[in-house]
Amino acid sequence: MNNQNRFVIYENDDQFDFDQKGKKINIKFNRIAFIFFIFFVISIIYSIHLIHLGSRGFNNENSGQNKIYNKLKRADIVDRNGNFLAKTVSSIDIGINPVEIIDQKKLLLNLGIIFPNKDYQLIKSKFNNNKFFWFEKKISDANYEKLMLLGDKSIKPEEKLTRVYPQRNLFSHIIGQIDDDNNGISGLEKSLDEKLKKNKDIIQLTLDKNIQFLIREELLKYNQIFDTKGSAAILMDVNNGEIISLVSVPDFDPNLRENITDVNYINRATKGVYEFGSVFKTFTMAAAFNEKIFEPESEFINLPKSIMCAGFPISEYNKDIPSNLTLEQILVRSGNIGSVRIGQAIGEEKFRSFLQKIGITGSINFDIEEVGVPIKFNWGKCPLATASFGHGITTTLLQVVKAYSIITNGGYNVNPTLIKGEEVIEKKQILDDNVAKKILPILRKIVSTKDGTAKLANVEGYEIGGKTGTANKIIDGTYSNKKVNTFVSIFPTSKPKFVLAVMLDESQNNKNYIYEYRDGSNFKLKGSPRNTAGWTTVEVTGHIIDKIGPILATKYNEIN
Repeated sequence: MNNQNRFVIYENDDQFDFDQKGKKINIKFNRIAFIFFIFFVISIIYSIHLIHLGSRGFNNENSGQNKIYNKLKRADIVDRNGNFLAKTVSSIDIGINPVEIIDQKKLLLNLGIIFPNKDYQLIKSKFNNNKFFWFEKKISDANYEKLMLLGDKSIKPEEKLTRVYPQRNLFSHIIGQIDDDNNGISGLEKSLDEKLKKNKDIIQLTLDKNIQFLIREELLKYNQIFDTKGSAAILMDVNNGEIISLVSVPDFDPNLRENITDVNYINRATKGVYEFGSVFKTFTMAAAFNEKIFEPESEFINLPKSIMCAGFPISEYNKDIPSNLTLEQILVRSGNIGSVRIGQAIGEEKFRSFLQKIGITGSINFDIEEVGVPIKFNWGKCPLATASFGHGITTTLLQVVKAYSIITNGGYNVNPTLIKGEEVIEKKQILDDNVAKKILPILRKIVSTKDGTAKLANVEGYEIGGKTGTANKIIDGTYSNKKVNTFVSIFPTSKPKFVLAVMLDESQNNKNYIYEYRDGSNFKLKGSPRNTAGWTTVEVTGHIIDKIGPILATKYNEIN
């Protein structure tokens, strides 16, 4: 035996001795080290796999893949509670360039294993055309990895960014849409386009997804019950202008990227311009208080049932209204003639100035561009008379909400907003604080007393006050029988926190609807007696507050 080549093994020892040509190597290890080594190798393999997954959006020169990363990412949009309303997500599309196929037969076989449900006769014909085509859109991570392991240069992955709207229709009129070039074309996507493209910070809104959902559900329900053309609602904090909910239906799904051309899809909450009828009577009374012309107890004696203005009659909508009324009773009973007399006492110039001060006339600055502008109003003696009870003068529901907030929050100006801000803006008082003190008890009686027009909204525990408004729509230049029914509510009236305005566009009577009174009598009434706000919009508002009231009481009672 040649001693220079000696190989000795001891079976029951953890040592072996290897000596070849005078070189002796001693290696020692134990079983624990061996197990550790195995786990170390597995972790290295797993890390390499993760790195491969993480790097798929970048060019890989070694694999020859031509990946294009779309850097047009937009910032996410969330509600006040952090729920995503608009989000940018990435996805991979797989294309194939037949010119670069290494082995067509082998590639078809492998693709058939990974994607067994595709039409490979069609794919084979595309191979033969020698033209690039998209093979799979939004591929899964697992299938992407399988394709990349094929190592075929003809496979071309492209990473794309997709804008998704998780809440679908719920915020469509607010969030809006983008086009295929990543440009905002409506809503906040348009008005905040540059800021969203910078993608530095998440945009947080003042909206509450849960409140928005509940209000929209009630609007959709009563659109069916009262056979409306559409409806809208705005819920806002009267003290800081934060909009908690803004709904307009019908709405749309922005994920579909549809070109909306039907005018019925207008944003009725901000873009629609309407006559709101008796909702304006609150402004008339508030102007009288602000000018210190009348008090709630001021009496009006021998009010006629009808007066003429420029050859046209102005009459009471309810013939049972007494001829002798206090100012408070005029608003509670929604008297037309009394409102005219109050407006005439205020005068054209002061009333015009008051409406401008509270934001009813002219345009309003808002976070989205879909905002209507009131039709120009030509003032005069008769226009003053009709404007006093809400006839002939137009505005938007958004502006009505702003005005009611100012009148009831102590006279402080507020600017409605959808965007949550951290800066504290100093409040500016623009009305006498006595206006709110005098108007709020009257608005409460409109809901809480038998003479009021909004008894159906007297939800227990919330001290709701408000004013109804029923107006005929102008179609083709003349007044029609089609109505806009509105109710603007304030609650709680002892310390105003919220304004909720609900509007039904072209509502109809429902002969089979069951009204249940809230006075504890268990009295029920079948069928709508009249197509007025008191029987339509007030009913809707009551049911909305039933749903959202507990949430507001628990979540927003600490908001200043």
